[in-house]
Amino acid sequence: MDTNLSRQRWIQLGLGLVAMMAISSPQYVWTLFTKPLIATTGASLPQLQWTFTILIVLQTFFSPVQGYLIDRFSPKLMIALGAILSGLGWVLAARVDTLWGVYATYGLFCGLGTGIVYVGIVGLMVKWFPDRRGFAVGVVAAGYGMGAMLSTFPISDMLTASGYRHTLTVFGIILGAVGALAALGLRAPRADEVLPAPASNLSTCVHDTAPREMLKTPLFWLMFVMMTMMSTGGLMVVANFASFARDFGVADAIIFGFVALPFALTFDRITNGLTRPFFGWVSDKIGRENTMGIAFAAEAVAIALLLVFRENPYAFALLSGVVFFAWGEIFSLFPSILTDTFGTKHATTNYGFLYMAQGIGSLFGGPIAAWIYLVQGSWLPVFAIIITLEVLTAILAYFVLKPMRRNWLGLGETRAMTAKPAMA
Repeated sequence: MDTNLSRQRWIQLGLGLVAMMAISSPQYVWTLFTKPLIATTGASLPQLQWTFTILIVLQTFFSPVQGYLIDRFSPKLMIALGAILSGLGWVLAARVDTLWGVYATYGLFCGLGTGIVYVGIVGLMVKWFPDRRGFAVGVVAAGYGMGAMLSTFPISDMLTASGYRHTLTVFGIILGAVGALAALGLRAPRADEVLPAPASNLSTCVHDTAPREMLKTPLFWLMFVMMTMMSTGGLMVVANFASFARDFGVADAIIFGFVALPFALTFDRITNGLTRPFFGWVSDKIGRENTMGIAFAAEAVAIALLLVFRENPYAFALLSGVVFFAWGEIFSLFPSILTDTFGTKHATTNYGFLYMAQGIGSLFGGPIAAWIYLVQGSWLPVFAIIITLEVLTAILAYFVLKPMRRNWLGLGETRAMTAKPAMA
C-alpha cells in the first residue's frame, strides 16, 4: 500500500474518533440530568424520558436524508454542522424551564446534530478501510461509546458545584467546538485512494445495491429487526441506568473510593468503547454472524447476572461494564455487515436506513420502559424483556441471518457474472 495513502486513512480515522467522542455525551450522560430537569420542569420520569427518545429518533430517523446530503455535498462541512448543532442543544437547554423547552432544545438539536456526525463518520470509514472494515468502524464507534468517559466525572462534579444550567452551557460550548474542529479535516477518499476488499474475504459483496433496491430485500429487514431488538435492550439500560441504580439502593454507595453511580457510568463508557473495535476485529477474523451470536448471548447472560447481584454495589458496577461490553458492538457489527452485503457505493445512505432501528429502540428503551416500571412497580419485567430480546437476536444471527446472507452473496456473484460482457 502507498505510504501516503496509509497515513491519510489513519489520520481520517483519528479525526473521526475525536469527532465521535465530542458528540457522545448528549446520549450517554443524559441520565445525570434527569433528576434536576424533573425538579425544574415538574415532569414525571416517563414524560422527561421522551427527550431521550426524541434525541435518538431524530438522530436515526433523519439519517437516510443526512446520509444522502453527506454523500452529495462536503462531508467535513456537514459533519462540522452536526457537531455545532449538538453543542448548541446543550447551551439552549440550559435556558429553558419547561418540558417542551427541553424537548425542543436537548432533544431536537442534539438529535439532529449527533445523527449527522455519526452517520457521516461511519459512512466515511467503511470507504477508507474495506480491508479492516469491522475494526475501523469499531474504532470510531468506540469514540461515541467512550467519549462520555472523559466527561462523566467532570459533568457530575460541575452539576454538584454549579448546577445543571452552568454545566450544560460550559460543556455544550467545549464539545461543539472540539467536534467541529475535528470535522474540518475529514474527507472522502478519492477514486485512486479506494482499496479493493481482500480477495480472501468471501463475506463481501461484488454488487453495489442502491437504497431503493436494498429496501425491497427481506435480508435488510431482518437486519433492521435484529438491530431494533438489540437497541431496545441496550437503550433500556442507558436511559434508565441512574433510576434503577437508585431503586436498587446502590447509586450512592462508595466503591473503590468513588460514588458508585458515576464510577459505573465511567466504567461502562470504557467497556462500551473497547467492545466496538474488539468485536469489529473479531468479526473481521471469524465472520459477522458468528461474532453476533457470541456477543448477543453474552449480553443476555450479563443482564441476568446484573439482576441477580443488583443490591451489591461492587457487583452492580462491574457487571454493568460487562453488559455494555456485550452490547456496544452492535455499532461496529451492523454497519460492517450491511456494507459487506450491499456494497460501499451507497454505504452512508444505506446505513442511514438501518440506523433508524435505534430510533425505534429508543422508544421502547426510554419512556415505554419507564412506563412499565411505573405500572409494575418494579424493574424486573423490564430486565426480563431485555434478556428475551438478546437471546432471540443471538439465535437469529446464527440460524437465520447467516444462511440468508450466504444465499444473497451467491446471487450477487451471479448478477455480476451475468452483467459482465462476454469475451470475443
